[in-house]
Amino acid sequence: MKAGGFLFFFLGILFSAFSQTDPLTQVHGAQNQGIGNQRVHLPSTWSYFNNIGALDRINKSGISVGYDHRFGLQELTTWSLAAAIKNRNGTFGFGISRFGGKLFNQQAIGIGYSHTLGINSIGLKMEYFQTQLEGFGSGGSLLFSLGGITELGPKVFLGANISNINGAKISKESNSRLPTLVQLGLHYLPIESLSLLVELEKDIQKAPQLKAGLEYRLQKWLSLRCGINSQPSRFFAGFSIQKGNLRLDYAYSQLAPLGSTNHLSLNYQWGD
Repeated sequence: MKAGGFLFFFLGILFSAFSQTDPLTQVHGAQNQGIGNQRVHLPSTWSYFNNIGALDRINKSGISVGYDHRFGLQELTTWSLAAAIKNRNGTFGFGISRFGGKLFNQQAIGIGYSHTLGINSIGLKMEYFQTQLEGFGSGGSLLFSLGGITELGPKVFLGANISNINGAKISKESNSRLPTLVQLGLHYLPIESLSLLVELEKDIQKAPQLKAGLEYRLQKWLSLRCGINSQPSRFFAGFSIQKGNLRLDYAYSQLAPLGSTNHLSLNYQWGD
């Protein structure tokens, strides 16, 4: 087997092993992690990564930075940055994320646009995804994602997201394709301070995963969250503290027998 072929065969194995941790398949932002690793709803700057169609539903422009530390291993750490600029014609987003350590790492960088028309919001994202293995080199591909949200009623919202709709490969030299993920989620607001959320996620090559969670706003400055996942079974909890236009989010998740993961993100908004 040629060196290049071996590299990208090996990268395909690594990609499967690190599923839900790399910049492409993981959920970004501690708020979304805290409600059960759901990505479709709760619009924020992190919607650039999670559901580009929800990005135009933010109230202000903003920038966010995030840090994820998994199972006590520095090699499974993710750093992310997302920004959103909102105007009368829609919302433009930008994001960059890096997962891994010195020997193996993955990066994603891209731009997106979201627009709302009536009760519907839709968005499209384009990003470049690169995988690198020390001593062998790197490979990258351009991929596209599509998402949206619609209002079924004053308190009920339906959202969907499809990542890698073009079925991009790890690289031109590889036969291994990057994951194509589909999420369908429902958001219900029984009262203004309580959000109930459920989401179904399907990797086209794996069994579907069910996610459920809630967010409760105790005070204007304090929110609490929790959530669960199936296949594999996981538990999530988190909170946020807000002071003016600055918000700190934290989430904790547990996956037996691997251990725990800590998620931290800082968000700043500006404008009207």
